[in-house]
Amino acid sequence: VQLQASGGGLVQPGGSLRLSCAASRSIFSINVMAWYRQAPGKQRELVAAITSGGSTNYADSVKGRFTLSRDNAKNTVYLQMNSLKPEDTAVYHCNAVYWGINYWGQGTQVTVSS
Repeated sequence: VQLQASGGGLVQPGGSLRLSCAASRSIFSINVMAWYRQAPGKQRELVAAITSGGSTNYADSVKGRFTLSRDNAKNTVYLQMNSLKPEDTAVYHCNAVYWGINYWGQGTQVTVSS
């Protein structure tokens, strides 16, 4: 499974960004698609995940601000990030779990700063 991530950038606190992760195969066949992030000096952490059945899971730190959705026709998962905070600054990585194997897209930088 190949993953193409896009949508990062620089935004002011309180602003919004939408990240996209396009998969090379039908996302119906992928058990879990997720976004992780890694800030400088910190471990990679799970931000949000969606199963093939449509169930979602969010880190406590982003609940109510981030929303994960998918476009099945485009094999793409989106992470809508609202009310961004400086602590959301990190490299965001798209992940897919397919037949028990983890696949990663390239990271996309999100910087929240005034």
